[in-house]
Amino acid sequence: MKKFSIGLMLLITITLVFVLGFGYKNSPQPNSYYEVYLNDELLGTVKSKNELEDYIDKNGAYYKNKFDVDKIYSPRGLQIRKVVTYDGDVSSVSNIYNKISKKESFTVRGYEFIIKRQITDNSEDSKDELSTQSIYVLDKSVFKDAVNILINTFVGEDAYEAYIDDNQVEIESTGKNIEDVYVGEDITVKETNIPVDKVIYTDDTDLANYLLYGKNQKGTEYIVKAGDTIDNVAFNNKVNPQEIVISNTDLTSTTNLLYPGQKLLIKETNPQISIVEESYVVEDVESPYTTEERYDDSAIIGQDKVIQDGVNGMERVSQRVKRVNGSINYVTPEGKTVLKEPVSKIIVKGTKYVPDVGSLTSWGWPTDSGWTLSSGYAYRSNPFGGGRELHTGLDISGTGYGSKIYATNNGRVMIAGYHYSYGNYVVINHNNGYMTLYAHMSRIAVKKGQVVARGQVIGYVGMTGSATGPHVHYEVWRGCEYCHVNPSVLYPNGYR
Repeated sequence: MKKFSIGLMLLITITLVFVLGFGYKNSPQPNSYYEVYLNDELLGTVKSKNELEDYIDKNGAYYKNKFDVDKIYSPRGLQIRKVVTYDGDVSSVSNIYNKISKKESFTVRGYEFIIKRQITDNSEDSKDELSTQSIYVLDKSVFKDAVNILINTFVGEDAYEAYIDDNQVEIESTGKNIEDVYVGEDITVKETNIPVDKVIYTDDTDLANYLLYGKNQKGTEYIVKAGDTIDNVAFNNKVNPQEIVISNTDLTSTTNLLYPGQKLLIKETNPQISIVEESYVVEDVESPYTTEERYDDSAIIGQDKVIQDGVNGMERVSQRVKRVNGSINYVTPEGKTVLKEPVSKIIVKGTKYVPDVGSLTSWGWPTDSGWTLSSGYAYRSNPFGGGRELHTGLDISGTGYGSKIYATNNGRVMIAGYHYSYGNYVVINHNNGYMTLYAHMSRIAVKKGQVVARGQVIGYVGMTGSATGPHVHYEVWRGCEYCHVNPSVLYPNGYR
């Protein structure tokens, strides 16, 4: 019995030793893999992060050639996270690559220029809004060179170079000196990965064309006919004369002569940035003579007699002028010197009272001398909304805020009030088929129904309503209200 117990214990001991000693196996070791996420969506797991990145790069030959780059990168929203797991289920890099390519674009390394600009809505309840757009380039110099092309377009290459080199000719009598040139928008730049499906500029000329014309860069061809001028070609094609010069490099000025058969490119500009030029200008300008009317109660009404011809004078006018993309935006008068006094034209009219019927042959001017025509009767981009429109009158700047505005002919005041766009404005019916409008006044000096004489003060220059600076907006209506015509019909010999 004792021998049996000893033997049983020995058998149990041997069995335990065999099970615990020879039957033991090592626990499995965890693996280091990489989970691939795209915009926080798990696409799968790969063994090697570098292998996936290399695969993306090697399969980007088309884009390497298109953009002339050495490397193609993963999309912006791709994240590769290292994980330690016992799970051995992994995907091939080609499988993950295919999933990525169906969802997002791969990227190249470059620069994003972010342009921020204020959009002004002139309605009473509106607030300025901030508009942003991104321009993508591979080399920062492409953007800089494109901006320089725009500067040369709007400012002039020679003038800008003289300003940069501090080599402008000193003004001794008349001339112009640029005081500053800059981009009006807030522009920031950052280095980033750019999706290959974005518009990426590699050429400064291509980018300059976009910055000048916007997305719609198609133009039309116009064949010049006998008698055409840049002004009437521009008006008939609903563009501004300066836009004709910009789009046709063989033209240097809006006064260039055209010849029959000449081909012109007609394109509407839509600048994406504002090239601001601030300059000091001294010019000798004619100061138009005034017309003095004398009344003779012994003569029949309507019998006019000129007893003295008018002669224009000459003034040396100095101004600080702000231009945005080539167009006058703000004029500040700095001074003027009379070089030659004008001689008034004197007309004796056969009446002893001031009639409310204006002359059809003699029209005055609505401002003092020293003025600048900042915008004419022409098509242009609206400086506030940016849309294409016909500017229906003359913008006369340069006489200064608060300077006098005169009735250009006898008549009766139809309107003296406020309009959201015209600001403080006056409309005069001259009872001869014409009406005139005077807008953006700082203050109105007449009332509705009042009879006014040519040369009478009816208000003062301001910038109420839709105005970028102090000026008077002068419109001529013929036949009916708001039937505007080119004011030049009243001034066959020109404005000066």
